[in-house]
Amino acid sequence: MDSKKIEELLNKYWNCESSLEEERQLKEYFRGSQIPEQLTETANLFRYFEENKKKTIVDGAFDGQVMARVKSPGRGKTAILVRNSMRIAAGIAVLMVAFWFVKTEVRKSTPQEIVDTYNDPELAFAETKKALMIISKGFGQAEQQTKKINLFNEAQEEIQKKSTNKKNL
Repeated sequence: MDSKKIEELLNKYWNCESSLEEERQLKEYFRGSQIPEQLTETANLFRYFEENKKKTIVDGAFDGQVMARVKSPGRGKTAILVRNSMRIAAGIAVLMVAFWFVKTEVRKSTPQEIVDTYNDPELAFAETKKALMIISKGFGQAEQQTKKINLFNEAQEEIQKKSTNKKNL
């Protein structure tokens, strides 16, 4: 079979579009000995599928071991109830500890009572005015930077318009 046909079949196979007949052709091809190097991994995959398809569990001892474990003592309803109760108790304990940690962290991060920092209203007004002036200067500097960015954007748009006009001519 030629390599183009194999590649087409593999593409259909990987896209789940191949028919059973096409899959059979691929299996037969990969059972052969003259497989190109780029398809050795795929051949190994098909061979693995074939080998494991033949394996079955015939041993009766396996069934006996499974049944013995299922029917072993200590697997009664009481043991299951105790185990499930312990799981629930452990979950509740984890939730309570997590709640306690979150509660203590929130207490640490928030002040207990808000205290006025200035006794003189005029001094408080002056400090507030000073803080707002600092913020205003920062906004002024930011506005200057955005004007520079806008100038850059306008230049970029103009260049793009010129380049599109040249293409249209």
